[in-house]
Amino acid sequence: MAHLPPLISDLAVILLAAGFITLLFKAIKQPVVLGYVLAGIIAGPSLNLFHVTDIENIKTWAEIGVIFLLFSLGLDFSFKKLFKTGRTSFITAFTIVSGMLTLGYLTGKLLDWSHIDSLFLGGMLAMSSTTIIIKSFDDLGLKTQLFAGLVIGVLIVEDLVAVVLMVLLSTISTSNNFDGADLVLSILRMGMFILLWFVSGIYLLPTFLKKTKRWMNDETLLVVVLALCLGMVLIATKIGFSAALGAFVMGSLLAETLEAEKIEHLTRPVKDFFGAIFFVSVGMMINPLGLGEFWFPILIITLVVIFGQIIFATTGMILSGQPLKVCIQSSFSLTQIGEFAFIIATLGLSLNVIDKNLYPIIVAVSIITTFFTPFFIKSAVPVYHFISHNLPAHWLKAIHRFSASPHLINTENMWLNLLKNLLKTITIYLAITLTIMFLGFIYLVPLIAGFVSGISANILSAGIIILAMAPFLRAIMIKKNRTIRLMLQKRNMSKGPLITLISARIIICIGLVMIVIGNLFDLAWFIILLIALLIISFTIFSKWLKKGSIRIENRFLSNLSERQKYDESLKPMKTEFVRHLLSRDIHLADFEIQPHSQYIGKPLKDLHIREDYGVNIVSIIRGEQRINIPNGDEMLFPYDRIVVVGTDQQLMRFNYLMEEFANSNDLQQKSDVVLEQMLLEDGSKLIGKTIQNASLRRKFGCMVIGIERGRSAKMNPDTTEKFELNDILWLVGEKDSILRVVESCK
Repeated sequence: MAHLPPLISDLAVILLAAGFITLLFKAIKQPVVLGYVLAGIIAGPSLNLFHVTDIENIKTWAEIGVIFLLFSLGLDFSFKKLFKTGRTSFITAFTIVSGMLTLGYLTGKLLDWSHIDSLFLGGMLAMSSTTIIIKSFDDLGLKTQLFAGLVIGVLIVEDLVAVVLMVLLSTISTSNNFDGADLVLSILRMGMFILLWFVSGIYLLPTFLKKTKRWMNDETLLVVVLALCLGMVLIATKIGFSAALGAFVMGSLLAETLEAEKIEHLTRPVKDFFGAIFFVSVGMMINPLGLGEFWFPILIITLVVIFGQIIFATTGMILSGQPLKVCIQSSFSLTQIGEFAFIIATLGLSLNVIDKNLYPIIVAVSIITTFFTPFFIKSAVPVYHFISHNLPAHWLKAIHRFSASPHLINTENMWLNLLKNLLKTITIYLAITLTIMFLGFIYLVPLIAGFVSGISANILSAGIIILAMAPFLRAIMIKKNRTIRLMLQKRNMSKGPLITLISARIIICIGLVMIVIGNLFDLAWFIILLIALLIISFTIFSKWLKKGSIRIENRFLSNLSERQKYDESLKPMKTEFVRHLLSRDIHLADFEIQPHSQYIGKPLKDLHIREDYGVNIVSIIRGEQRINIPNGDEMLFPYDRIVVVGTDQQLMRFNYLMEEFANSNDLQQKSDVVLEQMLLEDGSKLIGKTIQNASLRRKFGCMVIGIERGRSAKMNPDTTEKFELNDILWLVGEKDSILRVVESCK
């Protein structure tokens, strides 16, 4: 009889158990992740129902599963998506993570656990489950509501923080003499690693995929992508980071290419297969018969997760300016831990730094909190009504003040925008410059010294390093100078800080060149300074360097925006979203007109949608045609997509009428129509005019859907309503159209 390797027989047992259990979980509408864990418990050695012989090989496959799970997460992540999540997502995510890390650590210490166990517990409790939350939103039909978009934004930020946290926990747990300086250094190294590969990857990968597209069938593309993923894993581990970080970074780089969706489709079976093995391996390490002795820590940690997430998520949402209802809905959606808790627990076990009993405890907590997630989401609105009726009046006023700070488009802070753009530019190019310098000293200088001796070797090394740095030094010094010159021409603009900005950037670049020269030549400091000044002067005024710098930047920006432009050529709507809302739950949603709809073939003015449901149609998408702010004579046809604006309640009523959602992703992903505020200041041409006389719809393609006047707010004001001084108008329309309204009414 032929001998069958244990790995194959074990894999057969695991997949049979996983297949049957997940079919059962699909039938009862439970997350398949829990099915995989249960399958692992059944197939594991603790129950001894099946004969699994080689657990170590299964662990190796599970590690591959973690790599592909993180790679898939990176494909769905995209650093550009991170930057578009808004301040609410950042503030809330960092409030949750810092709060739950602290609370988890204190809980571990109260349970008399070790320092490392408590630290890992905090990391496990800090992340909610993206998979479970999105599935719950789908099942409950909540993805079009405002709070759902905010929660998904928080999860995007948490994904990045989780990857960073894994690296830090690994570094802390494996270092014997770890202090604050080491922690800061590790964070800087990791930040430089991510930034370097982000910039170089965006510069190289899209171009590489375009050049080789003619030879890339599905099979070849899959092999190349998996090679890139595992290659980045090798690079990350060689440098001293985790394999998970390398996989995540490569996934996020490929997410910016035109082939991202195809790559995601091709790699999904690989991710699902190895991911299933990972989650089954989680279950195999649990002894269900022994969980009874851990009932107390399981109960305590479950309560900590639920109440901690509610408290910190609500606090973060309030601090970011969201209304109380949205805060409670968001926080009640985050009351669970999921896949990252398993991954962090597996990391701790693989490093042999955490107690093995922590693993089954955290899995049990994850299963309990996942099971109750839909119930918490459903209970959010009743809890909001209870709190709003029982919370002290002065508390409610304080919360309202946080959420009522208007963002007025004609009072944007030029200084803030300039500093934000400069900080982003300088950070990127400075990281590249420092990396070139670092690689030059570590690898280039010894290499040249092996072929050339004496002063010639140093001159050649310095020349190559500075020449490689030059385009990026020029970008640090020159970028945004035109904006600064325009600001200098304004009479009311302070000149000193602007001149300081220009000078500081030049001084930074002079210092970088001095470091290179000073490390290669034994010269007096003033001679080094003089040489650096000459090099910087040449860098600024050289036309050759200017062309090279612009060419590098244009290629980078072209590759960076390549997928976005392609998506926008297919989708009729661009990426914009409402930041501040009149009644604090107004937002945009997307519906499809079905062939049997009663609205087909009728002019909009005869449908009375605004009068009956309180929503406004602000855009109609018909194939590749887009009609923004349609007039009353426009008709609807089968499979038209309409963009409407309204409150959550109004949209739910309208959704019931439409009978079926189509493409119901939040318009944070899709809309070119935005909702903005405009303050009528003294001298505005609109003051004293009625909405009808102002003709904003006819002249600019904009619609007035609300007016804030003092403490009152009017939704869908009558066309005879007159504008008054200090009114805050809520306008719906294209961004450029709204800006034209602002300029014309000054």
